[in-house]
Amino acid sequence: MAQSAQTERQQHYAVPQPMPWPVMGSMSLFLMALGAVFLFNGARAGWIGIAAGFMLLLYMMVRWFGDVISESEGGKYGRWEDVSFRWGMSLFIFSEVMFFGGFFGALFWARVISVPDLSSIEHNALLWPGFSAHWPSAGPNFLETFQIMGAWGLPALNTALLLSSGVTVTFAHFALLRNDRAKLLVWLALTIALGVTFLGVQAYEYTHAYRDLNLKLTTGVYGTTFFMLTGFHGFHVTIGAIMLAVIWFRCLRGHFKPDHHFAFEGVAWYWHFVDVVWLGLFVFVYWL
Repeated sequence: MAQSAQTERQQHYAVPQPMPWPVMGSMSLFLMALGAVFLFNGARAGWIGIAAGFMLLLYMMVRWFGDVISESEGGKYGRWEDVSFRWGMSLFIFSEVMFFGGFFGALFWARVISVPDLSSIEHNALLWPGFSAHWPSAGPNFLETFQIMGAWGLPALNTALLLSSGVTVTFAHFALLRNDRAKLLVWLALTIALGVTFLGVQAYEYTHAYRDLNLKLTTGVYGTTFFMLTGFHGFHVTIGAIMLAVIWFRCLRGHFKPDHHFAFEGVAWYWHFVDVVWLGLFVFVYWL
C-alpha cells in the first residue's frame, strides 16, 4: 500500500526530460564574461563575444520558457509543481531584495558615515581642508558644480505612474480570477503602458540631468549612487515590462485559468516588488 502511494506521488510530479538549456546558459555567460575581459584590456573584438553570449542567452531563455509553457498548458503541472514554482520565485525576489539592500547600504554608508568622517577635524586638517559634511556631496576637492534632481518633478510623476501600475495589475488579477478575459487584457495592457511610460520619463530625466544639471555618473559619490540605484531599478522595470508583455500575449492566446495561473502571479509579485523598491528610492534618493 505504501509502495503504491509512493508510486502515485512520483508519477504526479513532472520530471523534465534532459535538455541543453542549462549548459547553453552557462556557455552564454562565459562568452559574455570572456568578451568583457578582452574589452577591458583594449581589444574591441570583445564586443563580439558579448554580443554572441547575449544572443545565445536570449535564445536559451526563449526556448526554455517555451518548454515550461508547453508543459504547463499540456497539463503536466499540478499542486506540487505549483508549490516549487512559488518557492523558486520567492527566493528569486529575496535575492533581488538583497541586491538592492547592498545598494541602499552603500548610500547609507556614504551619507551617514563616510562624508561626516571625511569632514572630521583629523581628516579636514591633514587631507581635505575646507571639506564640509553636507549631502548631496561629490566628495573632497570636486571642483565641478552640479545640481541635484528634485523630488517633486519627474520623480514624483514616475512614482504616480508606478503606483498606478501596481493598481492596474491587481485589477487584472481580479479579472483573471473572475475569468473576465476582456478586462484582463485591458488592465494588463494598461499596466504595460504605464511601465513603458515610466521608462520614457526616466530616459528624459537622465537627459535633463546630464544636459541641464551637470549631474553625471562621474559626479562623485552622489552621482554614482544616484545613477547606480535608479539605473538598476530602471533595468528591473524593463525586465518586468517584458515579462508582462509575454503574459499579455499568453492571455490573448487563452492561457491561464482562475485556478491555475502562477506565471501571472509570479510576474505580478515581481512588479509589486519593483514598485516597493521605487518608493524607497523616491524617499531616500530624491526626497531626503
